[in-house]
Amino acid sequence: MNTDVKKTKIAVNGGIGFGAKLNPKQLVTISKYMSEDDELELTTFQQLYIEIPENRKEETIEEFESVGLACNPVGNFVKSLRTCNFCKGEEREGMPVAKELNKRFAGKPVPFTLKIAYIGCPIGCGEPMLSDIGVMKFKDHYNLYVGGKAKGKDAAVGFLLRENLTPEELYDIVDKIISAYSHLGKKRESFFKFWKRIGKDQLIS
Repeated sequence: MNTDVKKTKIAVNGGIGFGAKLNPKQLVTISKYMSEDDELELTTFQQLYIEIPENRKEETIEEFESVGLACNPVGNFVKSLRTCNFCKGEEREGMPVAKELNKRFAGKPVPFTLKIAYIGCPIGCGEPMLSDIGVMKFKDHYNLYVGGKAKGKDAAVGFLLRENLTPEELYDIVDKIISAYSHLGKKRESFFKFWKRIGKDQLIS
């Protein structure tokens, strides 16, 4: 690739499925946009950061999506959903709900990068209680946590905001939370700091 071409960074992964996996066709497609000295950054949220030509951004994303790669912006947006490996089957672990959450909210602009994690059982592989917003499937309903923080001396476990939600109730309240953060959050204010400042009542009023 021409190193003089201006590049932009995007986040890609294999979408929401049974574990964080890529197939050979996806790997070959990604490699077309890398030189021998380039490196891929693998994030804790099951994404790969890759730089692509800015003047070919749309067609490159179309090519990635044609082989099943999901593409998301990098920066102050809602990140794609971090999930568990869905070890016991699509319906039992709630994969359709995970896919719908990702479809509705990934890529939305927010004051600072927002992380949503989802798990299909109480084992907690996807660490929902250490994320900004965490969803845990319990039997046929969903528990919602907010304000988790995995790093730093002020690391904290998320607050259980709602229990026993139906899928539609879950989508609605997550939408309200992200909307409140978008409108009331200060520039580059993390969700953790926003949650501590704003409190439960204003968050879902």
